Amino acid sequence: IKENLNYKATSLRKVFPKYFSTDEIAQEYAHFPEMIANRVYANRMGNGSEDSGDGYKYCGRGLIQLTGHDNYSAFADSLSMTMPETVEFLQTFEGCVQSACWFWESNGLNDLADAGDIKGMTKRINGGYIGLEDRIKHYQHALDVLCG
Repeated sequence: IKENLNYKATSLRKVFPKYFSTDEIAQEYAHFPEMIANRVYANRMGNGSEDSGDGYKYCGRGLIQLTGHDNYSAFADSLSMTMPETVEFLQTFEGCVQSACWFWESNGLNDLADAGDIKGMTKRINGGYIGLEDRIKHYQHALDVLCG
């Protein structure tokens, strides 16, 4: 499972306003997933500059969308794999699941989940609150179904 970065210009402005502050910039990047990833993930999470290509190389993969050079590197170390092997492994079913389990454990998500802290989990996983309202709605629905 690989992150879908095929955004329309209007969506880029809404989801990533920091990186697409004008319609012109958003239009230039719209429907170019590699360019979008390289822009929004540049110079953070251990990634290099926009020109390095790290943003796309280390875009979200797996059930929890492991993202960024630092996360890929730590996951690779936990498996004694090289970075290229890890990128390939994350494209398998086993890699999708194992990366999510590793991220969950490595980031102490059980405590947040046990407390029902969806906001805290969203921040820990995404680094922000994009989609928080939708997550809370789905969480409440799951609770209703499972406990109802």
